[in-house]
Amino acid sequence: MKRTITKFFSAVVMLSAFLLTVGVLTGSSSAAEKKALDTIKENGKIRIAVFADKPPFGYLDESGKNTGFDIVIAKRVVKDLLGDENAVEWVLLEPANRVEYLEANKVDIVFANFTVTKERAERVDFALPYMKVALGVVSPIAAPIKEIADLKGKKLIVVKGTTAETFFAENYPEVDLLKFDEISEAFQALTDGRGAGLSNDNTFLFAWANQNKGYVVGVPSLGSLDTIAPAVRKGNTELLNWLNDELKKLGAEKFIHKAFDEALAPFYGDTVNQEDLVVEGGVVK
Repeated sequence: MKRTITKFFSAVVMLSAFLLTVGVLTGSSSAAEKKALDTIKENGKIRIAVFADKPPFGYLDESGKNTGFDIVIAKRVVKDLLGDENAVEWVLLEPANRVEYLEANKVDIVFANFTVTKERAERVDFALPYMKVALGVVSPIAAPIKEIADLKGKKLIVVKGTTAETFFAENYPEVDLLKFDEISEAFQALTDGRGAGLSNDNTFLFAWANQNKGYVVGVPSLGSLDTIAPAVRKGNTELLNWLNDELKKLGAEKFIHKAFDEALAPFYGDTVNQEDLVVEGGVVK
């Protein structure tokens, strides 16, 4: 009888442990995410991942302060959430770290020129977009790359973890890719002549070529038209919903256009049509 009771209680303990595990994997994790937004408000600070070397989207100015198009939008988000645009911890990362930092809970939101893709959306939750983008190729004016065929026998520079790396690996495996971890390293390689061209978001390349005489975006649009959006950890529904509502509100006041005028127009000059890039309220036109 005693052995039977012992077995019964052992079974109960094992069942309880199993149910607890199921709860953690399903309901409990969901409940934890529901509290994520409350935790941010209680702490009075939010962690946002941005770039440090990708002007005009995310970079450090001469005084070492974070600035750029993504930063302007992110600051407004922080102000509306916590009442103070400075209530933020900027976390600097490289393109290949964006998904990883969210999965490891190192940041709350990624505002780092993040192109929405099906593969990434399986691992993170993207909010509504605020920009349109495609790939491009920049090269020296003296030896322009105007089509993929021009890359035969030459090296194309890409940054690891970008859509450019994925696009060429999947669609043009014959193209010899020279890969770098950091954006600044990749462009240094281009100016040093270590590659015939560099592929990245065309929105970035237009600005870079306009600021660096002697280079041209010979391939202005490559692949599909995509969007750029902020992202949160997978399943962080409450923060995602708040962020989507915020982007809709900002769209109603044309805030993304204002951010463009402040952060992008000085870099683009008259080389880019604002309406070709800006997305307001998450609605792509």
